[in-house]
Amino acid sequence: MLPALIAILVLAALILAGTWIAAGHLIARRTPDPPHTPGDVGFRYEVVSFPARDGLRIGGWFTGSGDRPTVIFCPGWNGSMDGDTHFLPWFDAAGFDVLQFDWRAHGASEGDHISLGVREIDDLLGALDFLEGRGVDRVGLMGFSMGGAISLRCAARDSRAACVVCDGGFVYFPHAIEGGLRRRAGMLAGPLAGLILWMAGRRLGGIDLRESSPLPDVAAISPRPVLFLHGGSDQHVPVADQDAIFAAAGEPKALWRVDAAGHREAHELEPEEYRDRVIGFFTEGLY
Repeated sequence: MLPALIAILVLAALILAGTWIAAGHLIARRTPDPPHTPGDVGFRYEVVSFPARDGLRIGGWFTGSGDRPTVIFCPGWNGSMDGDTHFLPWFDAAGFDVLQFDWRAHGASEGDHISLGVREIDDLLGALDFLEGRGVDRVGLMGFSMGGAISLRCAARDSRAACVVCDGGFVYFPHAIEGGLRRRAGMLAGPLAGLILWMAGRRLGGIDLRESSPLPDVAAISPRPVLFLHGGSDQHVPVADQDAIFAAAGEPKALWRVDAAGHREAHELEPEEYRDRVIGFFTEGLY
């Protein structure tokens, strides 16, 4: 009996230690993507910085003249703004300026920890403040993965965002973590994801990271339009989650799902239709 109890206690200690380490990795400052500036795709650009609503300095690039409608690129969780620069030619050709920036604890921005979308909304509100200070009054949000979820939450709170494209935005972050664990942890992926997320919240001072879900907020974006882009094989955003966020959104809204695509792969599998849908959406929403 005693050896079995000791074994259980040791196993529990190992699980707690492992999830504590995993939680630390989850919220740690990210390694940037390989450098890829607007200059690398032929554009003149301005290196900018602005304060997030809580005071952290956010770094970014502004490409354009400042007198056209502007689309803010809101990147994903693991990387930096460099990873989305390849989209710039599409937007410039269609008549849009683009503001790119790094979330806190990413790339050119200050900060040591990520809150998976809870505090990052202050970064995006700071980006809207920056553009308003430049006199830009027609702004759309292009959110990728975590940036998609934050874009929805931000637009629900701030009407300066005239329209939103959400590409692979998560709905429940526990499900996003679970998708990454499933191959290694099998049926334990769900409980482990919940434990890791809880521990990450403790490491961030006791915040509830479930607040990062855009589901309770998305209806408030209406009557401004939202375009949801998803992959039918997305391991981080299950189809049931995709359907839930679309059902919760108000009109006008649209959903384009590429069945064979995984997480954020729609633009790779169907690049021309992806471009046409996204650019057409912003043209209608901002011109």
